Amino acid sequence: MFSCLTAEEWAAGLDAVAREVLDAAGVDGPPVDPMAVARALGLTVATDDRQQGRARYVRLRGLRGRASRPTVLLRPDPRAERCHWALAHEIGEHVAHRVFHRLDADPRTASPRVREAVANQMAGRLLLPTLWFAADAAADDWDLVALKARYSTASHELIARRMLELPASAILSVFDQGRLHWRRSNLPGRVPPPSPGEIRCWQSAHRGQAAEESAGSGTRIRAWPIHEPDWKREILRTEIACDAETSEVFETSEV
Repeated sequence: MFSCLTAEEWAAGLDAVAREVLDAAGVDGPPVDPMAVARALGLTVATDDRQQGRARYVRLRGLRGRASRPTVLLRPDPRAERCHWALAHEIGEHVAHRVFHRLDADPRTASPRVREAVANQMAGRLLLPTLWFAADAAADDWDLVALKARYSTASHELIARRMLELPASAILSVFDQGRLHWRRSNLPGRVPPPSPGEIRCWQSAHRGQAAEESAGSGTRIRAWPIHEPDWKREILRTEIACDAETSEVFETSEV
């Protein structure tokens, strides 16, 4: 059943459930507070600093014969975005059955891998709802810093990854501590290695600790430094013109 669904059908089902959840929680614009969403869904949120994972979804047995109550146990973390993501993920797990129902699929036939994928996708759509995010990304000209200010409960990396789920053709790269951490694209085919132009733009942002931009040969390259006292990360967005062929635009380069 699940393999028969198209990417568009999956996305439509996920988006519909995310809108339903946010509407029920009274959320009418960013930033999305996942704690408020959890409360609206009747979820109890508690901390557990002994657990290994960032969060887990459980049903605690009620006292004196009362029904069990769905609960999310969060491990404390100094980085707020990690807690927001962890809670949004468990909310996604809590409402996963709604996605399967909307897609006319039996959740009992879903593998753990599929359920995990649904929870991940729901988390991204709860923190960065597609309709709002698509409009704001276009209005802000895909500026990562501006979008982070608007969607403050989402991490820079999540915002970058969600960009690839929108139609605008692009390649996103994340560099950590001077090395390429991940590189993804929403273009068909194999993702080419970073071009010399991309490397120059990234290195300039890395060394200068300021946003950089360059353009040419059907591309627009922007790099944003996300620097902390003990960690340097840069996020690179390479926009591809609609009529540009990646095989013509990119020359290979070693990182």
